[in-house]
Amino acid sequence: MRHARITTSDAPTKGWRTVRRVAPYLWPADQPWVKRRVVFALMSLVVAKLIGVGTPFFYKAAVDTLAGEGQSAAWMLGAGAVGLTVVYGMARLMTVGFQQLRDVIFARVAQRALRALALKTFQHIHSMSMRYHITRKTGGLSRIIERGVKGVEFLLRFLLFSIGPLVLELTLIGIVLAVIFDIWYLVVVVAVIGTYVAFTFRVTEWRVRLRKEMNDQDTDANQKAIDSLLNFETVKYFGAERREASRYDAAMAGYEKAALQTSYSLAFLNFGQSLIITGGLVIVMVMAAMGVQSGSMTVGDFVMVNAYMIQITMPLNFLGTVYREIRQALVDMSEMFDLLEQKGDVEDKSGANVLKVTGAAIRLEAVDFGYDANRPILNGVTLDVPAGQTVAVVGPSGSGKSTIGRLLFRFYDVQAGRVLIDGQDVRDVTQESLHAAIGVVPQDTVLFNDTIGYNIGYGRAGATQSEIEEAARAAQIHDFIASLPEGYATQVGERGLKLSGGEKQRVGIARTLLKNPPILLLDEATSALDTQTEREIQGALARAAEGRTVIMIAHRLSTVANADRIVVLDQGVVVEEGTHSDLLARQGRYAALWQRQASEAEDEAA
Repeated sequence: MRHARITTSDAPTKGWRTVRRVAPYLWPADQPWVKRRVVFALMSLVVAKLIGVGTPFFYKAAVDTLAGEGQSAAWMLGAGAVGLTVVYGMARLMTVGFQQLRDVIFARVAQRALRALALKTFQHIHSMSMRYHITRKTGGLSRIIERGVKGVEFLLRFLLFSIGPLVLELTLIGIVLAVIFDIWYLVVVVAVIGTYVAFTFRVTEWRVRLRKEMNDQDTDANQKAIDSLLNFETVKYFGAERREASRYDAAMAGYEKAALQTSYSLAFLNFGQSLIITGGLVIVMVMAAMGVQSGSMTVGDFVMVNAYMIQITMPLNFLGTVYREIRQALVDMSEMFDLLEQKGDVEDKSGANVLKVTGAAIRLEAVDFGYDANRPILNGVTLDVPAGQTVAVVGPSGSGKSTIGRLLFRFYDVQAGRVLIDGQDVRDVTQESLHAAIGVVPQDTVLFNDTIGYNIGYGRAGATQSEIEEAARAAQIHDFIASLPEGYATQVGERGLKLSGGEKQRVGIARTLLKNPPILLLDEATSALDTQTEREIQGALARAAEGRTVIMIAHRLSTVANADRIVVLDQGVVVEEGTHSDLLARQGRYAALWQRQASEAEDEAA
């Protein structure tokens, strides 16, 4: 899914929306310590600016003393040139000191906001439905989050400590120039500032569009890189290294073009800003020089005007940088807030109850479902799984077997009918309690890039080492783990690639056993394994099923022969159900599938 581009018309709207979303992190109603820190930081800021604006007076007095011109205040002249120079240095030091104190006070506020927003984004992504995640590209999603979270601290810091302080400083300097010297100095300064700001904002808005394009290209290139690396084995199988490199290079070429345009526009912006600032500085200094020549101003006045113009120039140059970065931060965070505002397809109802499992009986009642409205998967499926029994769901590929498991776990909601657990509609209970009641062993167990012990222990938070080992024994993998040099501390590699398919499945079974759920969903848990490994895993699965309600979704019929009941699906409709022997005796769809697979097994053995 690609984010809509920000246009010149909607950029300000999105920018203000982002500011409104961030503002509560600066002034949270439930955390007074944050408010106190913000107030103290602002006080330090105001003191720093007042001292900074007054500092050039000491500079002027020192120059006038050295030049023998006595127009400065008597107490200043009494301090002498050396003393005034020392006072001038102390004033500059105090300005920097209060600025650093402001940063120290505010740092904790900014870091708290960054952490809170990062956590909120992370939790929101995990709360999104399966439909959302299968339509997203992980690389692009991670880059959007990364850029958005990085923009939080910058936006909080510079929105509060750059724009407001800059306005305060320019206002104070403008008043000083108008009162101490002449109103025309203020007119020139205001004209320069107005021209500078207008030029900076207009060019920066143009650069924002260029930067957005660069971000899009960066996201695309990053997504292609991560996608390729995640499919490393597939790339190798098909000798597609050059093909992948070409795809990545094409994406990077688009990024290169956008990045060059961004660099060129930055050079234009910097030169234009320097031209405006330098022109204003020259005009003001010429006016001051003429005043000195006419005798209406002292050399100290000339120096003070120069000092104030430099003080104006520095924050204006800073304004250009800050505005560019703030606009970029707003763009980056806007994408993240767009993500936060997306609603999931599956959400808890208001006042949803906790699932109460008494016997763990499952019932699908006249269920209709399709991933796409134009392609139905299940059509009026009714299925009963009595408490404590094992019911297998079999059928050809595309018949809707795995879809039943996804609806039970509520990755999706049914379009018609109901899914019930002990008479409770899964849509009426919290997802957390529903997920806690169901253990899933999928066809391909995906492991975290951590230790075997961590991956088994993931089944239940806070599990002890002895409980982890007990689950491993039940899954018939403890002896294998004990034989490894590092035992349970053995790293499994990304997605568990250092383990074989059978070893990964046993770790997955152990993890589910540690969770100890009343309902077990085996979603083609052995279909990706060879026959020998499958037989070994079957024993672990049989132990896992003891005392639980089990739904087995299977393609190989040999794995479900001992189920209490077998349900045969075909094109989303239940066509047969019964025990293995009953279905064989009927000589129907199940019997035909059984004979076909038996024949294939004989051919394979031969």
